[in-house]
Amino acid sequence: MRKVLLGLFVTLLMSFTAHANNGLISIKSSHDVSTTADKLIAVLKEKGMTTFARIKHSEAADNVGIELRPTELILFGNPKVGSPLMACQQSVGIDLPQKALISEDEHGLVWFTYNDPNYLKERHNITGCDEVLAKIAKALNMFATKATQP
Repeated sequence: MRKVLLGLFVTLLMSFTAHANNGLISIKSSHDVSTTADKLIAVLKEKGMTTFARIKHSEAADNVGIELRPTELILFGNPKVGSPLMACQQSVGIDLPQKALISEDEHGLVWFTYNDPNYLKERHNITGCDEVLAKIAKALNMFATKATQP
Protein backbone atom coordinates (compact mmCIF):
# COMPACT_ATOMS: atom_id res chain seq x y z
CA MET A 1 0.00 0.00 0.00
CA ARG A 2 2.86 2.35 0.86
CA LYS A 3 4.45 1.74 -2.53
CA VAL A 4 1.16 2.51 -4.27
CA LEU A 5 0.78 5.79 -2.36
CA LEU A 6 4.39 6.71 -3.06
CA GLY A 7 3.86 5.94 -6.76
CA LEU A 8 0.74 8.13 -6.84
CA PHE A 9 2.62 10.94 -5.10
CA VAL A 10 5.52 10.75 -7.57
CA THR A 11 3.07 10.69 -10.49
CA LEU A 12 1.30 13.76 -9.13
CA LEU A 13 4.60 15.52 -8.51
CA MET A 14 5.79 14.72 -12.03
CA SER A 15 2.60 16.10 -13.51
CA PHE A 16 3.42 19.48 -12.00
CA THR A 17 7.09 19.51 -13.01
CA ALA A 18 7.18 17.66 -16.34
CA HIS A 19 5.98 18.49 -19.79
CA ALA A 20 6.19 16.86 -23.18
CA ASN A 21 6.83 18.62 -26.47
CA ASN A 22 7.86 17.31 -29.89
CA GLY A 23 8.46 13.83 -28.53
CA LEU A 24 10.52 15.16 -25.64
CA ILE A 25 9.81 14.77 -21.95
CA SER A 26 11.25 17.51 -19.73
CA ILE A 27 11.40 17.32 -15.95
CA LYS A 28 12.40 20.25 -13.76
CA SER A 29 15.43 19.57 -11.63
CA SER A 30 16.00 20.65 -8.04
CA HIS A 31 19.75 20.86 -8.76
CA ASP A 32 22.13 22.72 -11.03
CA VAL A 33 23.12 21.18 -14.36
CA SER A 34 26.38 19.62 -13.15
CA THR A 35 24.83 18.09 -10.03
CA THR A 36 21.89 16.70 -12.02
CA ALA A 37 24.30 15.13 -14.53
CA ASP A 38 26.43 13.71 -11.69
CA LYS A 39 23.34 12.21 -10.05
CA LEU A 40 22.21 10.70 -13.36
CA ILE A 41 25.58 9.07 -13.97
CA ALA A 42 25.58 7.67 -10.42
CA VAL A 43 22.11 6.11 -10.79
CA LEU A 44 22.99 4.72 -14.22
CA LYS A 45 26.06 3.04 -12.75
CA GLU A 46 24.02 1.72 -9.81
CA LYS A 47 21.50 0.18 -12.25
CA GLY A 48 24.16 -1.47 -14.44
CA MET A 49 23.81 0.94 -17.34
CA THR A 50 26.75 2.16 -19.42
CA THR A 51 27.50 5.86 -19.73
CA PHE A 52 29.02 6.27 -23.17
CA ALA A 53 29.67 10.01 -23.10
CA ARG A 54 29.19 13.19 -21.11
CA ILE A 55 29.26 16.16 -23.46
CA LYS A 56 29.50 19.60 -21.88
CA HIS A 57 28.07 21.72 -24.68
CA SER A 58 28.48 24.96 -22.73
CA GLU A 59 32.21 24.32 -22.18
CA ALA A 60 32.70 23.54 -25.88
CA ALA A 61 30.85 26.73 -26.81
CA ASP A 62 33.01 28.73 -24.40
CA ASN A 63 36.12 27.33 -26.09
CA VAL A 64 35.06 29.00 -29.35
CA GLY A 65 33.93 32.25 -27.74
CA ILE A 66 30.19 31.56 -27.63
CA GLU A 67 28.28 32.08 -24.41
CA LEU A 68 25.83 29.25 -23.70
CA ARG A 69 23.91 28.58 -20.52
CA PRO A 70 25.01 25.38 -18.73
CA THR A 71 24.09 22.46 -21.00
CA GLU A 72 25.21 18.83 -20.83
CA LEU A 73 24.29 15.76 -22.87
CA ILE A 74 24.64 12.28 -21.38
CA LEU A 75 24.61 9.23 -23.70
CA PHE A 76 23.78 5.98 -21.96
CA GLY A 77 22.28 2.57 -22.48
CA ASN A 78 22.35 -1.17 -22.11
CA PRO A 79 22.31 -3.61 -25.04
CA LYS A 80 19.97 -5.89 -23.05
CA VAL A 81 17.32 -3.19 -23.45
CA GLY A 82 18.24 -1.40 -26.67
CA SER A 83 18.94 -4.49 -28.77
CA PRO A 84 15.43 -5.98 -28.37
CA LEU A 85 14.01 -2.63 -29.46
CA MET A 86 16.29 -2.60 -32.51
CA ALA A 87 15.20 -6.18 -33.27
CA CYS A 88 11.64 -4.83 -33.57
CA GLN A 89 12.69 -1.97 -35.84
CA GLN A 90 16.34 -1.51 -36.70
CA SER A 91 15.99 2.17 -37.63
CA VAL A 92 15.49 3.04 -33.95
CA GLY A 93 19.26 2.60 -33.69
CA ILE A 94 19.60 6.20 -34.93
CA ASP A 95 18.05 7.27 -31.61
CA LEU A 96 20.12 4.91 -29.48
CA PRO A 97 21.89 4.99 -27.16
CA GLN A 98 19.48 6.92 -25.00
CA LYS A 99 20.25 10.56 -24.35
CA ALA A 100 19.51 13.00 -21.56
CA LEU A 101 19.92 16.73 -22.15
CA ILE A 102 20.36 18.66 -18.93
CA SER A 103 20.17 22.40 -19.42
CA GLU A 104 19.52 25.70 -17.70
CA ASP A 105 16.83 27.88 -19.25
CA GLU A 106 16.69 31.68 -19.49
CA HIS A 107 14.98 31.84 -16.07
CA GLY A 108 17.70 29.84 -14.31
CA LEU A 109 15.57 26.68 -14.11
CA VAL A 110 17.27 23.37 -14.86
CA TRP A 111 15.55 20.79 -17.05
CA PHE A 112 16.22 17.09 -17.64
CA THR A 113 14.98 16.24 -21.15
CA TYR A 114 14.81 12.89 -22.93
CA ASN A 115 13.06 11.23 -25.87
CA ASP A 116 9.59 9.91 -25.13
CA PRO A 117 9.60 6.18 -26.01
CA ASN A 118 6.10 6.63 -27.49
CA TYR A 119 7.57 9.18 -29.89
CA LEU A 120 10.21 6.64 -30.91
CA LYS A 121 7.45 4.08 -31.45
CA GLU A 122 5.65 6.46 -33.81
CA ARG A 123 8.79 7.80 -35.49
CA HIS A 124 10.07 4.32 -36.35
CA ASN A 125 6.70 2.58 -36.77
CA ILE A 126 7.60 0.04 -34.08
CA THR A 127 5.09 -2.77 -33.67
CA GLY A 128 5.08 -5.72 -31.31
CA CYS A 129 7.41 -4.15 -28.77
CA ASP A 130 5.01 -2.48 -26.35
CA GLU A 131 6.44 -4.39 -23.40
CA VAL A 132 10.00 -3.28 -24.20
CA LEU A 133 8.86 0.31 -24.74
CA ALA A 134 6.99 0.30 -21.42
CA LYS A 135 10.10 -1.01 -19.65
CA ILE A 136 12.20 1.73 -21.24
CA ALA A 137 9.65 4.43 -20.34
CA LYS A 138 9.58 3.26 -16.73
CA ALA A 139 13.39 3.19 -16.51
CA LEU A 140 13.81 6.63 -18.09
CA ASN A 141 11.25 8.12 -15.71
CA MET A 142 13.04 6.54 -12.75
CA PHE A 143 16.46 7.81 -13.90
CA ALA A 144 15.05 11.30 -14.42
CA THR A 145 13.31 11.32 -11.06
CA LYS A 146 16.40 10.17 -9.16
CA ALA A 147 18.63 12.70 -10.94
CA THR A 148 16.31 15.70 -10.49
CA GLN A 149 14.78 15.30 -7.05
CA PRO A 150 16.43 16.15 -3.69
